[in-house]
Amino acid sequence: MTSRPHAQTIANLIRTACEERGWGPTDLARAVGQEEGSGPGRIGRQYARKWMTGERTPDYWWPHVARVLDLDPDATVIRPSPAPAPPHADTVASVIELGRNDLDVDRRNFLTASSGYALAALGLPDPESITRRVTRTPANAVRVGQGEIEAIKVMVKTLGDSASELGGGHARHLAVRYLTQDVAPWLNGKYTEATGRALFAATSQLAHLAGWMAQDEGDTAELQGIAQGYYAHAYRLADEAGDPELAGTALRGLAVQCIDLGYRAEAVQLSEACVNYGRALQNPRAVAYYNATLANAAAQDDDRTLATQHLALAESAIGKPTTGSGDSWAAHYSPGRWAHETGMIHTRLGDLTAAEEHLHLALDIHGLDRRRTRAIVLADLGGVLLRQGNVDGAMATWSDFLDFADGVHSVKVRAAIQDMRVRLRRFPDLPEAQELRTRAAALS
Repeated sequence: MTSRPHAQTIANLIRTACEERGWGPTDLARAVGQEEGSGPGRIGRQYARKWMTGERTPDYWWPHVARVLDLDPDATVIRPSPAPAPPHADTVASVIELGRNDLDVDRRNFLTASSGYALAALGLPDPESITRRVTRTPANAVRVGQGEIEAIKVMVKTLGDSASELGGGHARHLAVRYLTQDVAPWLNGKYTEATGRALFAATSQLAHLAGWMAQDEGDTAELQGIAQGYYAHAYRLADEAGDPELAGTALRGLAVQCIDLGYRAEAVQLSEACVNYGRALQNPRAVAYYNATLANAAAQDDDRTLATQHLALAESAIGKPTTGSGDSWAAHYSPGRWAHETGMIHTRLGDLTAAEEHLHLALDIHGLDRRRTRAIVLADLGGVLLRQGNVDGAMATWSDFLDFADGVHSVKVRAAIQDMRVRLRRFPDLPEAQELRTRAAALS
């Protein structure tokens, strides 16, 4: 095979062949999906359009593109085009490489978080990945069964509980080392297709956890870029496993990151994709999870109509009884978490009375007892009370917030502490304010 020419040359080949046939992006997408065997609706026209303009290369889809356009599949070597999460054809190799680079002190290869969030930038999942791994027989590969899958689930729960209590900055590298040193040999091992799907699903949750921990560890572009990469890989692993709930939840992680970083359009797009995944699910917790995320993104985008619509859908879903056990984070979206998120959406929409009501509800509901989580809710409630003119209530609430914040390594908690300190400057003569600022300075 010859070396790969410039990406624009590949685009020229594709575009010229399409023009000869009178095809646009929609025609190319349908033909490639049909040829690959997934059906004409498998590929969105935006992917085909980017292939034709040179914004990205077909990667996994190149042999199928070449066949439908009568191009030589060996004429070029397709490598992934730049994207927030490098869309390697082999998701397993890609996520392991991501983890190993994460553990390396030299992280110059990481792309930083940017406004390039979009479904097209995530890389199309490889629907044949598990099948190929099942049919091959690698030498000396470890045999994988249900025991290994359960081990991953236990570790995800253990590390996730620790992160919920103490923040994502605690023990993140333990999660990454577990992925690269323990789980990697299992992903490259021998297993049946059913076991492979369960293995990919469990690994998706581990990658998602690593992403959440990186996102919560700090607000640097590097850490946010690392988180973005893990979320994208969690999405691809889940989709290849055929688990729409895990795939939707991974997209939700990216959507929330967009909300936090102020990428409004991307946040709405990813949140809408989450809601679309939710339509195929029977789990009302997941439906509430995704609709609340879209409501949050819409509120940030100043779209009150869309925000109100999906806020109501989330409230309707969270009140329904759960069905099945559910292992994903969406399945664990509790009424307490819903109440907190709803309170903050009402804050964005300017309804401080409803915001206060939901934040109090979040604190009163059993299950919202993790130190990190409770600290963040108390910080948010203190801010709402202050905006309502209830200075004494805000001071008392922020005092409780600092009690829970002590020892928590979370960028959200650090941001809440800084936000509180700035707001307290309005009260230079108030002893309670001075005391809170002193306590906050000791935690910064």
